[in-house]
Amino acid sequence: MSGPERCSDEEGTDRQGAGGPLPRPSRLARHRRKLIAAAALLAAPVLAHLGIATATRIDPPPIGAVAGEPAAGPAGLRVLGPAYARRRGRILEARLSGSPEEIGHQHGRLFYPEMVRNEGTLYDQFRRYVPVAPLRWLIMDVSRLQFRGVDEGMSDRVRREIAAQARAFSPDPFDGVLPTYHRFIFLQSLYDIALSFEHSPLIGCTSFALTGAASADGHAVLARNFDFEAGPVFDEGKAVFLVHEEGKIPYASVSWPGLVGAVTGMNAAGLALVVHGGRAGEPRAAGEPVVHTMREVLGSARTVDEALALLEARAPMVSHLVMLVDAGGEVAIAERAPGAPLHARRGRGKVPLTNHFEGPLASDPRNRRVEAETSTHARRRRLDERLAALPEGATIEAAVDVLRDRRGPGGAPLPLGDRRAIDALIATHAVVMDATARVLWVSEGPHLAGRFLRFDLARLLDPAFDPARDTAEPEALPEDPLLTRGDYAAWERAGSPHPGGELGSDAADPSASDGERDGGAP
Repeated sequence: MSGPERCSDEEGTDRQGAGGPLPRPSRLARHRRKLIAAAALLAAPVLAHLGIATATRIDPPPIGAVAGEPAAGPAGLRVLGPAYARRRGRILEARLSGSPEEIGHQHGRLFYPEMVRNEGTLYDQFRRYVPVAPLRWLIMDVSRLQFRGVDEGMSDRVRREIAAQARAFSPDPFDGVLPTYHRFIFLQSLYDIALSFEHSPLIGCTSFALTGAASADGHAVLARNFDFEAGPVFDEGKAVFLVHEEGKIPYASVSWPGLVGAVTGMNAAGLALVVHGGRAGEPRAAGEPVVHTMREVLGSARTVDEALALLEARAPMVSHLVMLVDAGGEVAIAERAPGAPLHARRGRGKVPLTNHFEGPLASDPRNRRVEAETSTHARRRRLDERLAALPEGATIEAAVDVLRDRRGPGGAPLPLGDRRAIDALIATHAVVMDATARVLWVSEGPHLAGRFLRFDLARLLDPAFDPARDTAEPEALPEDPLLTRGDYAAWERAGSPHPGGELGSDAADPSASDGERDGGAP
């Protein structure tokens, strides 16, 4: 072609014009709108993430100054003022004492290495189950939005303690995840946040009470397996905290370094409690996290009746069950759900508990799903059998033997680690609490296969107790033959399998009736 219709073969020129070749738009200019749209698409999530981070930030309350570093004492003691930490076998024993700021500081400094390890394990588990980084960011952002006011249900004392703990947690290797205080608030609410998801790892605990003629010398006993699958570090690094809050009843809490609240505990008055996950009602982002409610109960109530009154006055964030036993032999199971009145089931003698509601919330669709799709009924049937077979005057050893049961209903053999067993080898701690004698027996690990160590709370919760003078080895119940025979090691070499999980309680249980398979009562 020639004349005005000739096109140039060179980049940057266009058709001929009166004054010569016209410039041809560059590729960048030609695709500018597309590039702008693409950039906006890419920037939107980043800007939204930054906006969420700014809008949902949870700031700490003002707190008093606290200082001090742990000092090495005799026999492996770590001492910080009136607080201490030491190993009893494979279990950490620690006393925390004073004002909220003092207790928070003691916790953050005495257990800094353990807290780093525990929190790192949680993030490793998060990356394992959610390997795509943008999806993890999305989950975090949604959680930040949903639970942006979670601290509003916490007492001023708890917020101040967490703020002091966050300040003492230095250097903070995880400050890129969330600011320390904000992150600690979420970690203290982890039980509630996790239970708000339909398939959280918190549906699986088994407990029972023995009172009156059912237990030796008529003592009131509460035994439990706390099934929590968040990594072996929570089993290997469990702690028995001896807590002396100002103006409160001293109490013991069995948990792990970093947790301020309680899921298993007993106070100096002999009130013992355990928490079980359940499903009913709609989870709420506002209310008091369950671990702090339990801590308030241990610090304030001396009897089951007093504990129930405290529970009734507080609004839960998620549904759960609480088994309570006091030194006088009273037993109650509190069934709690957001927006529903508390329902208490009373009992004496032999009282079992797994993970389904039996009161007004029994017909809730979420509870029916738990009954149909988890191991709660299989464990309950086996627990009922074991308790019925216990002779009167059952000992602590007999209670431990029930907790270690690994058979199905009717004594049917189950593979090691089967979730339908009372002991599915997933518990991070198992505890037998003698409320009358104020004594805890705590599993040393792994799971329930190791020894159970004795903690005499009547002595340990005495403010005058001096751990430096207490050098004797703790009394212990022997480890399970599962360890000595090598069965546990073989199970680990096989990859620690856990059959019989979701849908496993009924689908794999030939003894279940049609009604039970439909989620009916056992």
